[in-house]
Amino acid sequence: MVHRYNVGFKNLSMAIYSIFTKHIKQTMKNLTFVILYILLSGVQTTFGQNETDIIVGSKFVFKSNILDEERTCLISLPDSYNNSSEVDKKYPVIILLDGYTHFKTASGIVHFMSSNRNRNNLMPESIIIAIENVDRERDFTVTKIKTKRPNTMGGGRNFLNFIEKELVPYIDKKYKTEPFRTLVGHSLGGLLTLNSYMDENSVFNAYISIDPSIWWNEEMMKNKVDSISSKSLDKKLYIATANQGEASYERNKKRHDALYELITKKTDKPLNIEIEYFEKENHRSVPLVALYEGLKYINKEE
Repeated sequence: MVHRYNVGFKNLSMAIYSIFTKHIKQTMKNLTFVILYILLSGVQTTFGQNETDIIVGSKFVFKSNILDEERTCLISLPDSYNNSSEVDKKYPVIILLDGYTHFKTASGIVHFMSSNRNRNNLMPESIIIAIENVDRERDFTVTKIKTKRPNTMGGGRNFLNFIEKELVPYIDKKYKTEPFRTLVGHSLGGLLTLNSYMDENSVFNAYISIDPSIWWNEEMMKNKVDSISSKSLDKKLYIATANQGEASYERNKKRHDALYELITKKTDKPLNIEIEYFEKENHRSVPLVALYEGLKYINKEE
C-alpha cells in the first residue's frame, strides 16, 4: 500500500508540476504579447505625434438669399497668407465653377505657378474659391432649350448675381483680397464664363473659358457679341478648345473659332483675347493643361 501510495503521490506531483509549468508558459506568452502590443502602440503613438497634415483647403457653407439655398464652397489660401511678416499683403481671387471637380487640380497648378519656393513667378499668389454644384443646367445656362423631359435650365443670370452680389462681397470682407478677379469655367461652366465676359457690368477682370458649350445657344452668343461693350473688350479672355473628333468639329471647334473671329472684328485695337486648340486633349482631359496655359496668359505682363 505504501509503495502504491508513493507512486500515486509522485504521479500527482508530476501532474501538478505539468499544469503549473503550462500555466507559467501561457502567462509568459500572454505577457510577452501585452508588452509587444504596448511597445507597438507606443511606436504608433510616437509616429502619430510626428505627423503634420498638409492642408489643401477648407470648406464653408454660404446661405444665398438670391438662390434661396445653401451653397458649399471650397477655399484655398496662399502659402504666405498667414505669415506674420506679410499681414498687409492682399491677393487676387479666382472663382472656380464645377468646384468639387477642379479644386485640387487648380490648387496644385496655382501653387506651382505662384509659390516662392520654386520661384516660377508665373502669376501672383491667389485665393481660390471653388463653388460646388447643385444644378449645373440651371446655374450655367442663361436660356432654356426645348427638351422632352422637364428641365430647370436658364438660371445662369441668377447664379452670376449670387456670385457677384453675395459671394464676392463676402469674400472681400472676410479675406485679404485685392480687386482683381478671374472666373474659370469648363463646358457649360465655360459657357457661363463667356456670358459673364460679355456683360459690361461683370465684376471680373479676366476669364478662362475651357471648351465652352457654345452649341447650347449659338444664335444668342452671336447677338451678345454684336452688342458687346468696349468695357468687356478691354478685359482678358482665354478660350481653350479640345479635340472632340471629326464628328464634333462643326459642334465644337468651328463654333469656337467663329466666336473668336466675331469678337476680334469688334475693334481695331489689339485685343486681350487668346484662343488655343489642344489637338491631343479631349473634352474631359483639357481642363488640366488649359487651366495652366490660361492662367499663364491672364497673368502675362504686357
